[in-house]
Amino acid sequence: MKKIAVLVSGGGTNLQALIDYEKSHSDCPYTIAVVISDHKDAYALERAKNAAIPCEIASPYAVMGAENAKQATREEKRLAVSDRVLSICSKFGVCGIVQAGWLTLLSGRILDDYKNRIINLHPALLPKFGGVGMWGHHVHEAVLAAGEKESGCTIHLVSGECDGGKILIQKKVPVLAGDTPDTLYARIAPQEHEAIVEATIMLATELA
Repeated sequence: MKKIAVLVSGGGTNLQALIDYEKSHSDCPYTIAVVISDHKDAYALERAKNAAIPCEIASPYAVMGAENAKQATREEKRLAVSDRVLSICSKFGVCGIVQAGWLTLLSGRILDDYKNRIINLHPALLPKFGGVGMWGHHVHEAVLAAGEKESGCTIHLVSGECDGGKILIQKKVPVLAGDTPDTLYARIAPQEHEAIVEATIMLATELA
């Protein structure tokens, strides 16, 4: 099995899908070596602990210290977090990285050291509704405001561009009359869980 790191920021439902698949399939090609969060209070960390998976915090405050983080630019914080993630991945012997609801744009050396070995889940059909500020409910609100007839999720390779990189998998759902961001998300979420597992298996298999 190939060791992967899962990067999280929130509730961790997609992390849970990866954990559940690994536990229920003896032929699973990946094993989650570490979960890294850029938020110390992310519930995803509880999911990792419940599964006995090591957890690490890579928030700007944890990496830089409170005072330095307050004074740092967005780019400085992104680079500090990215370098910390790289250090953690090296420590755990990680071969591939899965961004499962991770909100910090990676930059610097990690993009070279893990080129074509980092995947990201986005809750819309890229290239539509991607970029800075397009995450979580903001994406679903934008989809509904645009009058789209379908939405879904995308798994793509990570590049230095926000929500850029080669698209690997897309899964679609209809947008229904009367949908709210919550009802649309509820329809997309199961597709996210399938897509993240499918893409992680793909990643681990290609690393073999």
